[in-house]
Amino acid sequence: MVQINEYFKIALRNLRMRSLRSWLTILGIVIGVFLIISLLSLSEGIKETISKQLRALGGEMIFIMPGDLSNPIAMFLGGAELQKEDIEAIRKTEGVDRVLTMSYKSVVARYEDEGKTVFLAGVPWEEGRDILEKFQGWSLEEGKWPIPGKREVVIGQQVAKEIFEEKVKVNKEIILKGRRFEIVGILNSLGSKTDDSFIYMDTPIYKELTGEKRDTAQYVMVKIEEGALADKVAEDIKENLQQTRKRRAGTDVADFSVITSEKMGDIAGNILSIIQFAIIIFAGIAIVVGGIGITNTMFTAVRERTREIGIMKAVGAQSSAILTIFLFEAGIIGFSGGVGGTLLGAIFAKVIEKYGQAHPVVYFSAIISPGLILFGLFFSFFVGCLSGFLPARRAAQLKPVDALRRYE
Repeated sequence: MVQINEYFKIALRNLRMRSLRSWLTILGIVIGVFLIISLLSLSEGIKETISKQLRALGGEMIFIMPGDLSNPIAMFLGGAELQKEDIEAIRKTEGVDRVLTMSYKSVVARYEDEGKTVFLAGVPWEEGRDILEKFQGWSLEEGKWPIPGKREVVIGQQVAKEIFEEKVKVNKEIILKGRRFEIVGILNSLGSKTDDSFIYMDTPIYKELTGEKRDTAQYVMVKIEEGALADKVAEDIKENLQQTRKRRAGTDVADFSVITSEKMGDIAGNILSIIQFAIIIFAGIAIVVGGIGITNTMFTAVRERTREIGIMKAVGAQSSAILTIFLFEAGIIGFSGGVGGTLLGAIFAKVIEKYGQAHPVVYFSAIISPGLILFGLFFSFFVGCLSGFLPARRAAQLKPVDALRRYE
């Protein structure tokens, strides 16, 4: 143990004597570990967000909306609607238990003399609240659910805490299109920045407020009957919608998407695979560059200290001692880079989580677990030792006579 301590002190002294070179080498490892920690923590956060959304979908729910699934932003903002005939076709499909229609639009809301643009949605509270709670995971952070038919609303997390300068509180009034509504509840986060930016009210009140008297919808949720197969019901819904639209002569028919939880799972799996592949590529390149930097630094150190190695061997130092000293130097470089990279990566990921919420659909979140931190530290130490092994082995194999000649 005493010898190990001495080897460690010698390694630290040698690194301090070449401080500039050591710090530049450490910087290479810092960059690599920084990329690993930041990308992995963000990808884990995205994975958790997607998993939460999939859990909310539930196996008994099917979702129908106009537009192409490959372009979700256009689907949400395009303004297309499912017509009354479409909704009736969905209701008549075998295996369908209940159909909930939802419509939405952006309006200016005034709270405490401050006006902001928010999304307003009509929700059929009487027939749909139990489905939203059980299968969509809706729950209240504060307050109560609106009474059907009354001018009461519940608001999402973004409306409550981010959109207005002053935090919105329960039992306060909010003005929508010149009419006063009571805020009776605040929803827990629904896992989507868009959903959390909504104000939700009863569908009849929504239609009266917006002037939408037609029985149309921009979004339809279907609860299937117990024992029915979601994929089979989804295919039947598609077929019925296609037949209905063929009979609707002379209309400009928009595309529609029928989504099951299994389909969403496939999409999420593809997204996560791409993310993981990108992380492996970026992290691999960064670590290779950092490892080459350590190897180059250690080979240079062996060359510069050839005479010193010869003297150590001449006075009785074993090859194992020389090997250990150089491995300690490489390991210290790797571990130091790991500490810096882990710290910077964690800070960067949290900054992205806090200030990088620019995407209109999902949240960016960062999950920095103790396991990820330990991985960053031990992996960087391992890379340092591995990169320094060949130079250390070369130093250990030098013969005293050849080393003492000290070549340039």
